Amino acid sequence: MKRVSVDIGGTFTDCFVVWGERSIGGKALTTHHNLALGFNEALADACKQLGVGIETLLSEVDSVRYATTLGTNALIERKGPRIGLLVTAGFKSTIPLSRARGYGEGLAEEQQMDIPNAHRPEPIVPIPMIREVRERVDYLGQVFWRLDEDDVRLRIRELVDAGAEALVVVFTNSVVNPEHELRVREIFLEEYPGHLLGAVPMLLSHQVAGRKGEYARGTSTIMDAFLHATMYHGLGTLELNLRSQGYDKPMLVNHNSGGMAQLNSTDALQTVHSGPVSGIAASEHLMLQTGLGNVVATDMGGTSFDIGIVVQGGVKYYDFNPVIDRWLVSIPMVHLVTLGAGGGSICSYERMFKSVKVGPASAGSDPGPACYDRGGLKPTVTDADLLLGYLDPANYASGHIKLNPRRAKQAFEDHLCDDLDLDVVTTAKLVKQTVNANMANGIATELRTRGYEPKDFTLLAYGGNGPLHACGIANVLGVDRVLAPPFSSVFSAVGAGNMNQMHIHEISTWTVLFDANIKSFFSDYESFNRNVEELERRGREDLLRQGFGAADIRYRLEIDMRYGNQRVQTAVVTELKRLEGQRDVLRLINEFHQRYGERFGEGSQSPEAGVRINTIRVCSYVEQSTVQFSGIKDEGATGKTVEPIGTRSCHFVGHDKPVEARLYDEKALAEGTRIEGPALVTTRATTYLIEPGWRFYAAAQGAVWFTRGGH
Repeated sequence: MKRVSVDIGGTFTDCFVVWGERSIGGKALTTHHNLALGFNEALADACKQLGVGIETLLSEVDSVRYATTLGTNALIERKGPRIGLLVTAGFKSTIPLSRARGYGEGLAEEQQMDIPNAHRPEPIVPIPMIREVRERVDYLGQVFWRLDEDDVRLRIRELVDAGAEALVVVFTNSVVNPEHELRVREIFLEEYPGHLLGAVPMLLSHQVAGRKGEYARGTSTIMDAFLHATMYHGLGTLELNLRSQGYDKPMLVNHNSGGMAQLNSTDALQTVHSGPVSGIAASEHLMLQTGLGNVVATDMGGTSFDIGIVVQGGVKYYDFNPVIDRWLVSIPMVHLVTLGAGGGSICSYERMFKSVKVGPASAGSDPGPACYDRGGLKPTVTDADLLLGYLDPANYASGHIKLNPRRAKQAFEDHLCDDLDLDVVTTAKLVKQTVNANMANGIATELRTRGYEPKDFTLLAYGGNGPLHACGIANVLGVDRVLAPPFSSVFSAVGAGNMNQMHIHEISTWTVLFDANIKSFFSDYESFNRNVEELERRGREDLLRQGFGAADIRYRLEIDMRYGNQRVQTAVVTELKRLEGQRDVLRLINEFHQRYGERFGEGSQSPEAGVRINTIRVCSYVEQSTVQFSGIKDEGATGKTVEPIGTRSCHFVGHDKPVEARLYDEKALAEGTRIEGPALVTTRATTYLIEPGWRFYAAAQGAVWFTRGGH
C-alpha cells in the first residue's frame, strides 16, 4: 500500500505517508492563505525521512486524501458570498426565527442560560435577501398551489440585482416532491444562461438534505452555499498543486460522516469538522484491531480539543441534527465535542472570578503563540508549557520553530501576572491547571451524559499536544491509564487514510410500524422497499461515477424511529435489507426497543404509544485497505530501561518547588522501554510528559502507555 493522507488543522498541517512497509508522519505550520504551501512542506518533511522525492512519491501512491478545517475557518471568519434565498410564500420568517432557539444553539450551557444577554448570530442570509415564491406542496407530495413561474422570474431578478452571489431554494415539503425546486433551477438557467451568470451557483435544498424540517434543511443548504466558493477555490488549489507535481488520480476528501469521496462528489458542508472525525475513525480501527474495548478519543492540537466516543463493537455516536457553528443542520455527522483548549489557545484574565480563562480564541499558526517569536503578543497554553520547562526551545517541531522563552515571559507579565498578582511560574501553573480541568470536565460530561463512567473507557491522547497534557488530564479525571496511540502527533491524518469511500442518502417518511389506536402492524412493504431501493440507487450511482464496480459496493440500512409522537428519535442500524413480511416488522420493532432501552434505561420503552419511522437512511460504501495496528498492550512494571540524555528543572501542579525531570530522546520509543516520572521524552513531532507518580511504557508501533501507581 502506498498512500498519502493529510489533516489540515488550524495551526498545523499533518501528513501521514504509507510507503510499502514504512509509515511516516510529517508536520508543518498551516498556511491559511494557500493551503498547498503547508501541505508541500509537511509532505517534504515526510519524504525527507523516507529518502524519496516528492514527485516520485506522488506519481506512485494509490491515493491522496484530505481532511481539512477550511470550512470551519470560513464560518468563524464569516468569509463567504452574499446569498439570496427563495422560500415558499408564507415561510419568509422560518430561517430568521430559527425555531426560537437561535440565540442559544452553538453556545456553552452557561451562555445559553444567560437569557438577558442572549443574541442571535449575525445571519448568513439577511432578511432583505429573502424572497417568497407563490407555490405549495402538501406533506404527501401533492401539488396544492402550482408554481407561479412569472413570480419566480421576478424574485430571481430582484435577488440578482441586490448582489446575490449564490442562490438557495428551500420550498416546503420539497423532499417529498422536488418538482417545484427543480423547475426553479430550469427557469434560472433560462433567464441567466451559464455564459451570462455561470459563476452564480443555485443550490436546491432537497439535494443537500433529504429530511423534512424546513429550518434545518434550509440552514444546511445556506451553509453549503456559503462555503461553496471557499471550498472550491481552497481544495481546487490543492488539486492543481498535486497535478503540477505528477499526481494524476482523483483527489479524495474526507467527510464528517466518517467516509470520504472524490472532490467532485463532495458538498462543502460535508467537510466541516472532517479532521477531528478522521481521528475518531482511527480510534475505531485501533479499538477493533487491538481489543481495547470502549475508548474516548481526545485530540489536542494547536487550536482545539476534540472529544469523540467509540464503544465496544465499533459503534460510533452520530449527530443527525448537529449544530455547526451557531446553526442547526440536518446532515448525519459523527458526534464530537470541541473545546477551545489547544496549544495556541489564548489565556486571559477572568475578572468576575479573578482567575484565568483559557480559549476559545486561538493564536493559530499566524502569528502563533508569543514564544514562536512571529509577532504574537498574548499568552497561550504553549507559552505556559515552555515556561514550566516542558518544551525544548531548540528542538520544537523538529527544530523548525525556535521558541523564545523571553517572549513567553513578557506575554504573561503584560496580560496576566499583574492582574492575578502572581509570579510568572505560578501563573503558568494556573494556566496548566485550568486547561487540564477544562478538558477533563469536557470528557467527564460527554461520557456521563450518555450513561458511562470514565473508568470504563481507555483514554486516547493524541494530536501534537495530547501526550504533553495526558497525565494532567488523567489526574483531574481520576483515571489511571492513558494511551498515546501510534503516530499520535498525526493520528487524525492516519484516520484520514483509513476511511472507506462512502455516501449517505436519506429520506423523510411517515411510516407507522405499529398503530396503537387500531392495534395494527405496518403491511405496505412495497412502499418501504421502494424507498430503500431508491436510496441504494443514489449511493450506487455516486460510487459507480467514481470508478468502482457494482459488486464492490456494500449497503447499510439505518432507520430513525420514535414511540408515537415523542420528539426523541433513536437511530437503529439493522441487518435487514428489505421488509418481506410481519416477521421483519416485529424484528425491526424489537431492535428499536432494545436500542431505546440501552440509551434511556430498560423499562423506559413505550410501545403502547405506537412505533413510527421518521427517516430511512442508506449508507453506501466500498471497503478500503487500512493501516493495521497490533501489539498495543501495557506490560505493567516489566520492560527495559534507557539512560537519560540529561535533566531539566520543571514545575508541576501540586509541587511548590521545581523538580528535576530526566530527559529522553526518540530512542525512548523503542518497544519495551519503561520510564518512571518525572521525565520528558522529546521527539521530532511531540513531547511526552511523564508527571510525578506516573510511568511511561513504549508499546509496539510507537504507542505509549501512561500508567499511575500500581496500574
